[in-house]
Amino acid sequence: MAKYRTALPQLGGDFFMADGGIETTLIFLEGQDLPELAAFYLLRTPEGEERLRNYFRRYAELARRFNTGLILESATWRASPDWGAKLGYSAEELADANRRAIGLLEEIRGEYEAPEAPIVISGCVGPRGDGYVAANFMAPEEARNYHQTQIETFSDTPADLVSAITMNYIEEAIGFTQAAKDSGMPAVVSFTTETDGTLPSGQRLQDAIERVDEATEGYPAYFMINCAHPSHFAHVCARPRHFEEAVARREPWVDRIRGLRANASRLSHAELEEQKELDIGDPAELGREYAELRRKGLRQLNVMGGCCGTDHRHVEAIASACVPLFRTAA
Repeated sequence: MAKYRTALPQLGGDFFMADGGIETTLIFLEGQDLPELAAFYLLRTPEGEERLRNYFRRYAELARRFNTGLILESATWRASPDWGAKLGYSAEELADANRRAIGLLEEIRGEYEAPEAPIVISGCVGPRGDGYVAANFMAPEEARNYHQTQIETFSDTPADLVSAITMNYIEEAIGFTQAAKDSGMPAVVSFTTETDGTLPSGQRLQDAIERVDEATEGYPAYFMINCAHPSHFAHVCARPRHFEEAVARREPWVDRIRGLRANASRLSHAELEEQKELDIGDPAELGREYAELRRKGLRQLNVMGGCCGTDHRHVEAIASACVPLFRTAA
């Protein structure tokens, strides 16, 4: 059984580090070929597996240096049935890849975890379709059935929870959460937003969080935002008639946001799709923006990492800017 399945330590409110943008790091900085952006594809060879091991060790070393908790997110964002079939995996081969991805993280936890710096393993679940584009909408029940296979595989591993990363419409997030609940796995839902602060579907973040909670009796352990730059939703935070009013009234949906994995670039999703070179932005500035979001009202925000274009430099800058906020509070 998983070590933290019934008591996720990040819910205690201390700072927890997450990794950066694994796919963009492997492709642009390490020259790896990832068909369909599938990082788990590297598990096919010993050399590829070692690439993944070294990638995650880099963040384990960083968390050790800052003496913080760490969320290890498995390299399985694309390891669901449709994407696996596109890559030529049978159902059995795909299940084995998901298990091996978790096993690799369990190795790293065994090497680096300390009592004062817990390491949590998350089974990463990606959208059935494109992470940037809301299309081919599934009803919640269809999404539940689709994601059930991967989640059930994770439930028989040391994974402590499952995380839906880059959800871009509400119904798929509901189905994912229902599937996690069926399997008894703690769940995290992470939405992506466009530059106007809404989901790619046009649905509001507030509505997304509230509807997932309503449909699943508040099952997610917490919610996150990922694959968007803070500037894409900071203006929503600063709009008095919306976000700051909600913070002032302590509306429940605001306090459900505990995690952030932002993009390095301020470009829109459509603009990023056209880029031939990696836009890493300004790591120090990104760290300051995380700290400002924490100060401005996302008081539960304590799980912090990166997404597209970010690497260990960005996560180090985020930790440098934000860890002192937690140590001062303590």
